[in-house]
Amino acid sequence: MFSFFLEKWSLQPGGGRVATRSSQLLPVRWRGLPAMLKVAEDDEEQRGRLSMRWWAGQGAAEVYAADDDALVMERTDSRRSLFHMAMTGSDEAATRIICNTVAALHAPRETPVPDLIPLERWFAALAPAARTHGGVLARSLAAAEALFADPHPPVVLHADIHHGNILDFGARGWLAIDSKPVYGDPGYDYANLFCNPELAVVTEPGRLQRHLPVVAEAAGLAPRRILSWILAYSGLSAAWFLEDDDDFNVEGEMLIARIAAAELDK
Repeated sequence: MFSFFLEKWSLQPGGGRVATRSSQLLPVRWRGLPAMLKVAEDDEEQRGRLSMRWWAGQGAAEVYAADDDALVMERTDSRRSLFHMAMTGSDEAATRIICNTVAALHAPRETPVPDLIPLERWFAALAPAARTHGGVLARSLAAAEALFADPHPPVVLHADIHHGNILDFGARGWLAIDSKPVYGDPGYDYANLFCNPELAVVTEPGRLQRHLPVVAEAAGLAPRRILSWILAYSGLSAAWFLEDDDDFNVEGEMLIARIAAAELDK
């Protein structure tokens, strides 16, 4: 799998292979620099290169080379982790770092926006799930429809912001990796701060209330609008997990949706 790209871009292997659900990764050296070769195995991951290249290393890891199937991007060996920070008493500090990174990604560029998926189409799975299951998913759908009816100016979204997709690059700061190819309302990218099911603290009592003003200030968005995006996003995420028959994560996302709905109802 890797040999073609190693030869194509004159890369030197620099570590062992890492497999994820959607990609194969290999640490390499590119022109003497530490880099990561990523060979994507589905269309969304492959097209994520479009936004990564568009950011040109501002707020995101720099892409050194790319084609339709793979990319070579800047690599960090730092062991600092936002996930570890959030789980060991520095949750709010991790949130502020993520917000700063998202703001850098959303900053205006003069470069034409690439061919990305409109956010409304990204939400395609929510409506059928809401019709089938009702309940809080119906609330999530209503929130999404209201947000799309009152959009903010669109930006190139990362669309998979979570504590594992923003890494410490030392002097370059905290930078995003592994984006999805989505374009739309900036509020969407802030919602996953509250929705990552792998982060146990997301459903702790009071966490949403503590972090909401922090995110609202950093994002320049009204707290109620962020709550609406949390409700919409968690419903969409639950719909995706329903498609995968992942009952554990479905329940986690529905709990987050109910927490957001309760806050909106106050």
